[in-house]
Amino acid sequence: MAKKKRLAIYPGTFDPVTHGHLDILSRAAAIFDGIIIAVSKNSTKKTTFSLEERIALLKSVIKQKRFPCPITIETFSGLVVNYAKKRGARILVRGLRAVSDFEYEFQMALMNRHQASDIETVFLMPDEKYVYLSSSMAREVAHHQGDLKAFLPPIALQAVRKKFSS
Repeated sequence: MAKKKRLAIYPGTFDPVTHGHLDILSRAAAIFDGIIIAVSKNSTKKTTFSLEERIALLKSVIKQKRFPCPITIETFSGLVVNYAKKRGARILVRGLRAVSDFEYEFQMALMNRHQASDIETVFLMPDEKYVYLSSSMAREVAHHQGDLKAFLPPIALQAVRKKFSS
């Protein structure tokens, strides 16, 4: 009997990609047979980096790391569960940093379940050194010329510095 492939979707804006994102990706790659990083085209969030910039940063960062399963980067718009169905995935990967994330993520997971009961959300916790890290926090620190070396991959760090120096 052939083993069924477990394809997971890791959705987000990745504005910019952080070590926290990569930590969750590494954890998910150890569990699933393939992961699609699904970059949101039409997020309700106002992004600092364009869709093209976010994809380029992700591709550069992913290319430099080794993962135990194939990782692809794609874009999506609309409901993530519809995108997951279109791609044949039944798993959504989400990172949970702190209790403050839980309520929002729980609501999203339940709404996704209501929309598509056959798609599961799997929550993964990052390494404790990234528990308080978010892309929005990284952008705020960058806006005030703070030190982000420990939180962003070098390519993302360069892009953030360039973006906020102008």
